[in-house]
Amino acid sequence: MLLNCDLGESYGAWTMGLDTKAMAEIDCANIACGFHAGDPDVIAATLQLAKQHNVTVGAHPSYPDKQGFGRRSMQMQHQELIHCLHYQIAALEGMAKVYGITLKYVKPHGALYNDMMRDNAILNSVLQAIADYPSDLKLMMLATRKQSEHRLLANTYNVAVLFEAFADRLYTDDGLLSPRSMPTAVHDKTALLAQVTQLIAHQSVQTNSGKTLPLAADTLCVHGDNEDSIALVKEIRALLNNTAIAR
Repeated sequence: MLLNCDLGESYGAWTMGLDTKAMAEIDCANIACGFHAGDPDVIAATLQLAKQHNVTVGAHPSYPDKQGFGRRSMQMQHQELIHCLHYQIAALEGMAKVYGITLKYVKPHGALYNDMMRDNAILNSVLQAIADYPSDLKLMMLATRKQSEHRLLANTYNVAVLFEAFADRLYTDDGLLSPRSMPTAVHDKTALLAQVTQLIAHQSVQTNSGKTLPLAADTLCVHGDNEDSIALVKEIRALLNNTAIAR
């Protein structure tokens, strides 16, 4: 299972996350495209860092909501959302080419990611945007109870999918992420490591009601927000490495 992390989310004088330390531990970097975070200098530095560590790069576009860090839903028409995504993907891909990096996938950010998972109309717009884009890009999306259905839908657009699980988030019975407004939505260290261990060993998680939910994930989302997060990423990497050795 590959480790992915949202990076390049600083802006101007505002620093977000420990990108240098996180990049050294992950396989895939989801780089902000400027609409919820990031700027040209930050994007350039993050791309160079990814190249230094041989990390696969994906675009991390959002609703145009820098003030709300992309965490607020927006009403956008089908074609409007497609254009919004093309603009962001093209900006990141263009800068990536400067450094000899090939963009491999798209992972929507924040509210757009959550809306895509709850609303098939928005998911279809995202898939259409990727299908219409001239480069061959995969979609990274949440692994849920509807994985087979989502893969079939993506296949109709000829878009490959990377299914993602979250190390630190509590799941609902439908396989969606519990809202951050819930007090138990984000796991503490013990619960996080237990969830990762269960994902690795059994490809499942425990939901908020105590049920076991099968999740076949290609990649695991981790965070590099602070020193504690980096230490956790290293522990998760060790768990994955130990499992690979045991096999």
